[in-house]
Amino acid sequence: MNGIVALIQAMRPQQWTKNFFVFAALVFAGKAVEPGPVLTSIAAFGLFCILSSTVYLINDMVDAPRDREHPTKRHRPIAAGRLSVGAALTAALVMGIGGLALSYALNPWFGLAAAVYVLLNLLYSFILKRIVILDVLSVAMFFVLRAIAGAAAIEVEISHWLLICTLLLALFIALSKRRHELVLLENNASAHRASLTEYSPYLLDQMIAVATASTLMGYILYTVDERTVQVFGSRWLLCTVPSVIFGIFRYLYLIHQKSEGGNPDRIIVSDRPFLVNLLVWVGIVALVVYLR
Repeated sequence: MNGIVALIQAMRPQQWTKNFFVFAALVFAGKAVEPGPVLTSIAAFGLFCILSSTVYLINDMVDAPRDREHPTKRHRPIAAGRLSVGAALTAALVMGIGGLALSYALNPWFGLAAAVYVLLNLLYSFILKRIVILDVLSVAMFFVLRAIAGAAAIEVEISHWLLICTLLLALFIALSKRRHELVLLENNASAHRASLTEYSPYLLDQMIAVATASTLMGYILYTVDERTVQVFGSRWLLCTVPSVIFGIFRYLYLIHQKSEGGNPDRIIVSDRPFLVNLLVWVGIVALVVYLR
């Protein structure tokens, strides 16, 4: 029983919130009221939960020695010795092979996007996470691939603006997480993650500033783009801009004033102002897209 509990913890179900990006195409294509696309998207979400847990297990196996140097990651099941490498590897192989096979069965193009996601994650675990800048770009691409996979699953076109905004927002979050790790670990940062030796709080602050401005401008341009207006039949999507500004600024506040940012998933569900603002944004988007 303890082994099963440890395995479930190592699968990081609390981080499955990242896979909600699979639903982006469903929502913005106006398909969220159609049973067929909804069920397909739910299946795609479930498969990405399986595949993301697969790569989490592999990542934790590779990083176990370095995780033991981290104040919180040292409690992860593999690093703490509560889950053996053999059990983790077996589970990863079963879930990985099964998840990719089911992804292809759901939709070949979705299966291709899922396979690219797994491959990029493997490259990240073994190589890319050690290369400065490429490490955060890789993390951002994971989110983009989720959005692309969601569109492929229900066979709809996804706006290039949404892909750009997803990339920039994910890059903003990844850079914020690197800053949190660097400040938290201080002189021990290099022992946990090799690429952290190439960063400094000042450099990351500059990168975060660029990502922040780019994300906001990208989203604003998306809302006023003529194609967006034509698809939704109105210009009211612009009303969501204040929520996006508040959300990003609130996140920056939590990073700099509350020393958070290391766990975006926890912030989303635990910070009440952030959660309320997110629900407001979702509500306005729903009104614009489905009550046109």
